[in-house]
Amino acid sequence: MNRSRIDYKDKPDYTNPPLAIPSRARERMFARLRFLYGATEAEAHMPELERILRVHYAHKPQDMIEAEKAFEATNRFTEADLILITYGDLLQGNAHSPLAALANFLNTIPGLSQIINTLHILPFFPYSSDRGFSITDFNSVNPQLGSWQDIKTLGQQYQLMFDGVFNHVSAESLAFQELLNGNPNYQEVFTTYRSPDELTPEQRQIIVRPRTSDILTKYQAIDGPIWVWTTFSPDQIDLNFRHPNVLISVIETLLLYVRRGANIIRLDAVTYLWEEPGTPCAHLKQTHEVIKLLRDVLSVAAPDVALLTESNAPHADNVSYFGNGSDEAQMVYNFALPPLVLYTFYKEDATILTKWAKDLEYPSKTTTFFNALDTHDGVGLMGVKNILSETDINFIIQKARENGALISYRTGEDGQETPYEINTTWFSALNSYSSQEDIVFQVKRFVASRSIALVLRGAPGIYLHGLIGSLNDVEAVLKSKSTRDINRQVIDEQDLLAALKNPKSKLSYIARRLGRLLNVRVGQSAFHPNGEQRIFMISPHVFTVLRISPAGDQHILTLTNVTPRPCQVKIPLSELGVQETQWYGLFGRRGWMTQDQILNINLQPYDVVWLIPFGELEGGIAAD
Repeated sequence: MNRSRIDYKDKPDYTNPPLAIPSRARERMFARLRFLYGATEAEAHMPELERILRVHYAHKPQDMIEAEKAFEATNRFTEADLILITYGDLLQGNAHSPLAALANFLNTIPGLSQIINTLHILPFFPYSSDRGFSITDFNSVNPQLGSWQDIKTLGQQYQLMFDGVFNHVSAESLAFQELLNGNPNYQEVFTTYRSPDELTPEQRQIIVRPRTSDILTKYQAIDGPIWVWTTFSPDQIDLNFRHPNVLISVIETLLLYVRRGANIIRLDAVTYLWEEPGTPCAHLKQTHEVIKLLRDVLSVAAPDVALLTESNAPHADNVSYFGNGSDEAQMVYNFALPPLVLYTFYKEDATILTKWAKDLEYPSKTTTFFNALDTHDGVGLMGVKNILSETDINFIIQKARENGALISYRTGEDGQETPYEINTTWFSALNSYSSQEDIVFQVKRFVASRSIALVLRGAPGIYLHGLIGSLNDVEAVLKSKSTRDINRQVIDEQDLLAALKNPKSKLSYIARRLGRLLNVRVGQSAFHPNGEQRIFMISPHVFTVLRISPAGDQHILTLTNVTPRPCQVKIPLSELGVQETQWYGLFGRRGWMTQDQILNINLQPYDVVWLIPFGELEGGIAAD
C-alpha cells in the first residue's frame, strides 16, 4: 500500500539541530569522490556535498525524521507494489491540466487506484525533443503538463517515480547556451573538442553506442566551431561527469526531486554516464562509483527513496548495477524478460524462459527486479544478447515485424548496425493485424503473457498503453519519423470511458481478465519480492512458478499455458514441498484435488491458473 505521505517543508528550518552525518557514511562518500577525482578534488568538494545534505535535512519536519528511524530496507518493496508507467500528457481529458486529467482517470476507473500504488510519470520537465528526455530545465514542471502542485496532489495518493535524466541536457538548456556564449564557468560541464579528429578512429571504434548517429555534433560557439559529445542525438548534450561540479549539481537536483515527492529515482541511460576516450564508455567503474555515491547520499538524506537503473544491456552488465546487493541500485530493470516472453509465446515453448528464470539471482533482501514487459520505448533486445542465439533474436524480430512492429538500430562493437529495440505496443506484438482470431482469444493471449511479469520475484510495472491494450500507431510514426512514436499515442479519456461501458469491447475484456490477476497479485504475501521462488520444468507448454511468502505461511502455485492449445500437467506434491491435497484457484472459483499425491491440472489455451492450498486459504480468511 502507499506509504503515509509526510511532506517536506517548503523552506529549510535552521532552528532545529543540524544533520549529523555518520562518520562511516562520510568516509564512504569521501572515498568515492577520491576514487573519481583524486584526493585534492575530493577534499575541495566534500564540504559542498555536506552543505547540500544539511540544507536538505533542514527541510524535514520532525515526524518525518522519526518515521525514517522505523524504516525497514527489507520491506521497501512489497507484494502491494504495482507501478504504472505513463507520460504526464498521455491522457487527454477535460481537467485543467494533463496531470490533473491523469489523476481523474485513475480515480474514475473502478478499482484502478486501489490496484496501482506507484506512478512512474515519464519526464515532466520542460524539454526540446525526445518526448521529454531532452530537458531544458531540471527544476521545473513543464507548464503544458501542470505544476508542482499537481505532482504533489498525485503524491498524496501514490508513490511517485521521477526520472533522473542526468546523462545529458538539451542543447537549448541554459548551461549549454552559456558554453556557446563562452562563459568560462561552463567550459568543463560538457565534453568538447576543437576538431572532430581529436577523437581518433581507434577511440571511436570501441565506443559502445545506443544509436547510429555520430558521437560528436558540431556547434558554433562564440570563438569558433566546437564538437560536443552527444551519445543519443544532436539535441542531447552529454554532461561531463569528469568535472566534480557536474556531479555535485546532479546530487543537488536528486535531493530536490526527493523533496518534491519522489519515492523512486529512475536513472535514465545510466550505462553511458561517464565517458572516457579510449574505453567503451559504457558500464565504466566510474559510472558504478557515481551510482554508489548517489546511494550513499540517499542513505543519509532519504533512506526510504530507492534508485532504479535503466540499462538496456546484456543481462550480466545490467544486473551489475545491483553492486554487492547493498551499495548500489535497489532496483534494476529486468531487460531480458520482455524479449524472452515474446520468444516464449512466439515459439509456444517455455523451456528457455524456464531455464533462465531458474538461474536468476537476487543479490540481497534489499534489492529487486523491475519486471516491466513494455515501456515508452518498446522492447529492448540487448538483455538477451547472451541468452538467446542470434538466430533466435532474429526470429523474434521477424515475428514482431509480421505483427506491425518497427526496429531501431545501434552501432555494434564491430562498427556495424545491429538491432537494438523492437518498437511496438505489447498488444500488437502478441496479435497480428490480419488475425482472424476472436478478440476474446487475443485478449486471453495478451493477459497470459502479462502474467509472467506478475509471478516472478520483483516489482511489476505496466506501461499505460500495455494496460489498455493499445494497437501500434503507425500514423504517428509517419508524421514524426520516429519509430518510438508507435507506442506513444495520446489517449482520449472519454473514448476509454466509453469503451469500458461496452462489455464486449477489447478494453472491457482486458479490464475484467487482467484486473482479476492484478487484484489478486497485490493482496497475496507469497508475491512479496523477498518471498521464495521455485521454477519448475513441468511441461514446455506451461510456465510454472511456486511463490512462497517470506514467513513461509503462504504458497501460490502459478501456471501459464503459453500455447493456443489445451494441455494437461501432472505435478507431484513431493516436488512442491507442500503436502496439502486440496487446492483452490484464486480465480475461477474452482477447487483441485490431488490423486496419489499428484496434482492433475487441465489448462485451456492461454489459461492462467494460480492455486493456493485450501488450508492456507482458510487460515488467511480466519486471520482477516
